[in-house]
Amino acid sequence: MNIRKLLSILCLSIFAISQGSYAQNPIPVKIVAKNGKFEIQREGQPYFILGAGGTGKLELLKATGGNSIRTWSTDGAQQILDEAQRLGLTVTMGLRVATERHGFDYNDAAAVSKQLERLRAEIKTFKNHPALLAWGIGNELNLHYSNEKVWDAVQEIASMIHQEDPNHLVTTMLAGVNKKEIDLIKAKCPSLDLIAVQTYGTLASVPQQLKEFGWDKAYMVTEWGPTGHWEGLQTPWKASIEETSSEKAAVYKARYEASIAKDPHCVGSYVFLWGQKQERTPTWYGLFTEAGEQSEVIDVMQYLWTGKWPAKRAPHIKSFTINKKKAADHIYLKPGATYPVQAKVTDPAGQPLTARWELLAESTDLKEGGDRENRPHAVEGLVQEKSFDKAVLTAPQKEGAYRLFYYSSDGNKKVATANIPFFVQK
Repeated sequence: MNIRKLLSILCLSIFAISQGSYAQNPIPVKIVAKNGKFEIQREGQPYFILGAGGTGKLELLKATGGNSIRTWSTDGAQQILDEAQRLGLTVTMGLRVATERHGFDYNDAAAVSKQLERLRAEIKTFKNHPALLAWGIGNELNLHYSNEKVWDAVQEIASMIHQEDPNHLVTTMLAGVNKKEIDLIKAKCPSLDLIAVQTYGTLASVPQQLKEFGWDKAYMVTEWGPTGHWEGLQTPWKASIEETSSEKAAVYKARYEASIAKDPHCVGSYVFLWGQKQERTPTWYGLFTEAGEQSEVIDVMQYLWTGKWPAKRAPHIKSFTINKKKAADHIYLKPGATYPVQAKVTDPAGQPLTARWELLAESTDLKEGGDRENRPHAVEGLVQEKSFDKAVLTAPQKEGAYRLFYYSSDGNKKVATANIPFFVQK
């Protein structure tokens, strides 16, 4: 081989690496329909998504029985894809698409075109990675929007993706299900291979809703989980009441089995959230605590994904009270007064439990659509622990809304969680 040819090959290799292609071979993915049932076929084999939203703790996800992850953008995509490939996982790769609620104008043709070309570059960079399963166009573009031209942009993006990458599925993530969006997508977005639904308390009704709204193709569920903070009970001071970790475990199981597990149009799902985040509270949506402990929901996910419960189950909490009152009793306390706090919690294996108590001011940094929220500050020195399941709370002197959190750990990274909102007034 002469020097000129060798240099040419070397330059092409360097260019490929700079583009992120790494001379990888994509694994073809498609959706097929058989006797009224839809399934993903990956390299010709049936593939049902047993997935989670998030990019951390992937070895545990694999060990729990998961087979796929979902992202919200291509940030860090090469590392995420490589790690997924190492573990035998796939990735539904999110594409960051601007939303009207954040100020983007879909009447601005130049901005729409610029966005399309940015996305084209992202597709070209990662389209050949063998861990790639699907592309997700935006996240909840239908949340608080009015300009239906967004669906024209979605169609243009989807068409572009299929031109650049014929090997992978293309979807868009919807906030909930309603007939308006289904009709618009059917009319305007023929290049989508399927839709992706994001829903919480109404998950069990999704199959029937989609049928009634006329969606007769495949779909996946890209976010689902506990009862949403906008769906459940609220106190008179507008504090949302959160389910305990054990209540969440029960609803995750029931809703999954009523919908995702048995709907022939559903090709799988991504549970939310394989990680931890502050959204209304530090414990509402994450399957892990800030300390990295695993909630009872992860036990449920292992059962749903594998048919087997883990050998060591998380602690189970039956109740949590302040002054013998539950959160739904709308608790008012007097400044500086003391009140008994009690949890009824057990460890399935009979192991000893330890407790952590934390008092927070009620969150006031309230966003929508999963946007970043700041954690409220802790109020120190007002909870006196008596045992792993009992404490005494001294109500703050300052009037206002607060929330008491309880964590019961088995010492093996498994935990039960609960919290109660209360209001201090004279």
